[in-house]
Amino acid sequence: MFNIELYLKPFLFALAISSALIFFIIKMAEKRNFLIAKRKGERHIHDKRKKISRLGGAAIIAAFLAAIFLDENLVIAKEMWGMILGGIIILLVGLADDVKELGWKTQLIFQSFAASMIFIFGARINYITNPFGEIILFDTPEKVILGIFMGIVWSLILINSMNWLDGIDGLSGGVALVGAIAIFILSLKPEVNQPPVGIISIALSGSLLGFLIFNSYPAKIMAGTSGAFFMGFILAGISVFAGTKIATTLLVLAVPIIDFFWVIGRRIRLKKSIFEPDQEHLHHKLLGLGWSQREISLFFYSITALVAVVALSVGAVWKVAVISLLLVLSGAFFYAINNHKGEKA
Repeated sequence: MFNIELYLKPFLFALAISSALIFFIIKMAEKRNFLIAKRKGERHIHDKRKKISRLGGAAIIAAFLAAIFLDENLVIAKEMWGMILGGIIILLVGLADDVKELGWKTQLIFQSFAASMIFIFGARINYITNPFGEIILFDTPEKVILGIFMGIVWSLILINSMNWLDGIDGLSGGVALVGAIAIFILSLKPEVNQPPVGIISIALSGSLLGFLIFNSYPAKIMAGTSGAFFMGFILAGISVFAGTKIATTLLVLAVPIIDFFWVIGRRIRLKKSIFEPDQEHLHHKLLGLGWSQREISLFFYSITALVAVVALSVGAVWKVAVISLLLVLSGAFFYAINNHKGEKA
């Protein structure tokens, strides 16, 4: 039987803490110019506005950690400590980058270190299921190492795809919120039945919603590097901690992941550094076609929610089919907007 109180309390607690912290940060920013967005980088378009703090991510992380630490129904297992410590590393390196921009090599080193914490504390990819339902076990030392490597790469992809998505108001936070809710619903399914994962993901949902209230267009606060990194990191960590629910998470976050690889491919073709910021992401392209920030966010939310419903409803074979279809449609969509000229599309 579904126990609503088990999940309502951590959600409301995280929502209240996140909202209160962000409200306080906004007021501090207005009075003291505290960690105000000053960047001139090409990925973000928020920077032209004044007195917008980049400390939203710190509030998200603090609210999330408070909710899970103070929940009497959640026993913090050893594997979960890896996610917690990794999240703290993400917070620190993110804040350092917000104060003084770090080079991509430094960022990548600390991202890898944070991702490795998940596995240092015992989390493992024990098996994967191929599209035909066959289970491939990671039951030898060599395969265990391969699984850890795959998990770290998976984490790095999500961390950076969510960071690159953080280009307009409300976009990364809203997509991450849909992803967290999808994992929560997945944890409630009878064949999964993982209350700890449900508590963690619903606490994350509450902390993200508290942030999104103030980050939706026109934003009063930004996630900053710490927030954008944390969204990808924690979703990757939960998907591994939840017993390798990577396929479902991959589907739910397919739009930012496809955009991530599309932009990398374009930069490689143009012989540019793949780490050099630009305005070639999907949301930038849609802005160039005349879409408003609200329209773009709603478009991303709708696609992510639709794919989440499909991911939660179908088996492995259909998930592969959906991913293949998304790749084809995304390729056609990117090609169309890259070659579009004229009025608003």
